[in-house]
Amino acid sequence: MTPDFSDIEPGARIVVAMSGGVDSSVTAAVLAEAGYDVVGITLQLYDHGAAVTRPGSCCAGQDIMDARRVASMLDIPHYVLDYESRFREDVIEDFVDSYLAGETPIPCVRCNQTVKFRDLLVRAKELGAAAMATGHYVQRVRNANGRVEMHRGADHKRDQSYFLFATTQEQLEFLRFPIGNLPKDVVRAHAERLGLTVADKPDSQDICFVPEGGYASVVERFRPGALEAGEIVDLEGNVLGQHKGIINYTVGQRRGLGIGGGDPLYVIAVEADQHRVVVGPKEALLGERVVLKELNWLAAVDDDTGITVKLRSQTNPVPATLLRHGDGNAEVILQTPQGGIAPGQACVAYAGERLMGGGWITNSRKETANAA
Repeated sequence: MTPDFSDIEPGARIVVAMSGGVDSSVTAAVLAEAGYDVVGITLQLYDHGAAVTRPGSCCAGQDIMDARRVASMLDIPHYVLDYESRFREDVIEDFVDSYLAGETPIPCVRCNQTVKFRDLLVRAKELGAAAMATGHYVQRVRNANGRVEMHRGADHKRDQSYFLFATTQEQLEFLRFPIGNLPKDVVRAHAERLGLTVADKPDSQDICFVPEGGYASVVERFRPGALEAGEIVDLEGNVLGQHKGIINYTVGQRRGLGIGGGDPLYVIAVEADQHRVVVGPKEALLGERVVLKELNWLAAVDDDTGITVKLRSQTNPVPATLLRHGDGNAEVILQTPQGGIAPGQACVAYAGERLMGGGWITNSRKETANAA
């Protein structure tokens, strides 16, 4: 039940990041059951009106109370840390700026990269913890050479390795993922067996600080006047209609374009500098080269080494090779062209089940065409 804890003796202190959901609650419970000195920490990250109490949110209001109840039941210390200002600076502001740049951001990666796996790890060490555990569905594996690797969660439908590609090797040495080898139904069964009040709690949905998926309203709140109107054009630059703000569009989108008649059209690119949305047929979404920035590697990947990559969190890994650039960036060449390659998303590389690392997608449709 507690994989890769061979180097930590029962009785040692382990800090558990408790979000108030079933996964982190079971993580805390099984570690306490195994005899570890568990300390629960919940981060208050935002207070965004309806988002505080709506079902499927996390790290606010009801979720903090749920984490507190579980900790009380387990008879473990529980602390709530106010990281709202850090979360706003490192995650929300980045999210807003990314949308205004015509990108499709993934704030969950930034949150793990900064607030959770940077700031919270420091606090866990200050509390004398031998490790910090989370409820992520990934596996921590020690190879024959003694090096720690991150692998995909055993349940690929729940695997969260895509969101953890920016984890450093130093952080991985300190982290543990006790439920990463389990399917979700088994985790819920443990919650019921242990009598946890969150056993039937729904999973978190969408982005925690975005009420009801209203991305545009969040951007407008932080950047008043951001909803600048502009043109919707085809691949030749012909004006087909008007939009009410580029933040309402993302690469691959079909619905809500407001263009009637003819064959189905998809968003091919969002040109922030001209406030234009470029649309075209579905085949125009296909690309075979992906330019990356801000690379992070947990394992060495040489040029021309065969890997598989995920271009979005819900897609399956596809075969590719890596080509490094002299400027520190890199390019991934896909064996088969893929659709919906969106700037602001992550391209995450694997060798089998092992997470190798990845980077942020920067290339636009035009850059992709020129690279080919």
